[in-house]
Amino acid sequence: MAPSPVVFAVVAMISWGLWTAIAKIATETVDPTVAMILSYVTSIAIAIGYLWIASDNVSITVEGVGWALVSGIFAGIGAIAFYSGIAQGRAGTVTTISALYFVVAVGIGIVLFGNPLGIREVVGFVFAILSVVLLAG
Repeated sequence: MAPSPVVFAVVAMISWGLWTAIAKIATETVDPTVAMILSYVTSIAIAIGYLWIASDNVSITVEGVGWALVSGIFAGIGAIAFYSGIAQGRAGTVTTISALYFVVAVGIGIVLFGNPLGIREVVGFVFAILSVVLLAG
């Protein structure tokens, strides 16, 4: 029986929480860009190791590779901004605000993919904006 998406989400949450705290410590002793590069090189090594031991078949398409590379551009921009932010400010504030990336994803889903915009989404947007205002203030 495969683990549920919730189990994976909890592992991601814990891992990313630890990553944030440790990245903050790293940026106190090395340049934020160096800390980011070392962190992501390690992540790539882990991903390659996982791919190597996973029993799943890997499928690659030109279109998929293209989209993955484009997503990497934005992941890189976000990583640089994140590491620069935690190097200069409070890790909790920078992490919480940057973790609201899901608001952008929901907005893109509504505009590009026709996902519904209901009262729950509107209330979620309002609370997300309110949290940024409260944390950044």
